[in-house]
Amino acid sequence: MGVRVAVVGASGYAGGEVLRLVAGHPEFELSAATANSQVGAPVESVHPHLIGIGLHFAATTPENLADADLVFLALPHGESGAVAASLPETVKVVDLGADFRLRDPAQWQAYYGSPHAGTWTYGLPELPGAREEIAASTRVAATGCYAVATILALAPLISSGLVSPDDVVVVAASGTTGAGRSLKPHLLGSEVMSDLSGYRVGAHQHTPEIKQASGARTLSFTPVLAPMPRGILSTVTARPTRDGVTAEQARDVLAEAYRDEPFVRLLPEGVWPRTKATLGSNACHLQATVDRDSGRVLVQSAIDNLGKGAAGQAVQCANIMLGLPETTGLTAIGINP
Repeated sequence: MGVRVAVVGASGYAGGEVLRLVAGHPEFELSAATANSQVGAPVESVHPHLIGIGLHFAATTPENLADADLVFLALPHGESGAVAASLPETVKVVDLGADFRLRDPAQWQAYYGSPHAGTWTYGLPELPGAREEIAASTRVAATGCYAVATILALAPLISSGLVSPDDVVVVAASGTTGAGRSLKPHLLGSEVMSDLSGYRVGAHQHTPEIKQASGARTLSFTPVLAPMPRGILSTVTARPTRDGVTAEQARDVLAEAYRDEPFVRLLPEGVWPRTKATLGSNACHLQATVDRDSGRVLVQSAIDNLGKGAAGQAVQCANIMLGLPETTGLTAIGINP
């Protein structure tokens, strides 16, 4: 018998992607898929690509989660705390929501407007020392989608001293699945097609998370909704700490930081990340240069927001927590066309 896994909030886009990865994982056995809005419905009625998975959605109750060794929480922000509190400490939990990511309660209150539930181990394995912390934890808070795309591009540059932690500027475009599955007029196909639009400009909730994990002190972050279902392309610029910093030096920093990482790919010089190349994978593609006019260091990163930005990252963390090879059930190879 494999590791018994339950997915809470399984009717959403991130929850559905977790179900897909769990179903194909050689060590996992799916024991429950809960969604209070879909109780009794077969999983494939909401996720038609998961036909044959053999489960119906159950209510999110302690009884329906009692058989699980591992629980993934794929709930809206602010809803994970109550469910986590009902689970025994012996059950390993990975939260895809934001509830336990931030260390500073004041920052949580400022950006989310509700009481802070607490702080868990931060689930970005590629950060220095993070694997050891994740492996020793029973509670892990997986990263936000914009956050992982930006942190992987930025953190090594700051920690190496190549760029200043002040005056960091990020503009990132995301597919519509990043906004969840709830019906919202501005996400209707007729509204999204042939359109780009900024949202939560100057006040996006991933800002404190990016600063906390990357070492940035001052961050201007502009998110953009793109007319595609999946993917994030993040463009990160920062002021170098000395004159004469070159694109080669920036690339060398990233190459050294991610030399042995199975899911982070520094692309060949001159090749720029594309969201489509990461589709369906747990990969992050990176490229760096120095802006000819401003002299700022510029890094672009691309991920699948439901992969490395959500479900894939969560499964990667779960593998580490369980002592499995972290690549188990995951791929760095995307789907094309």
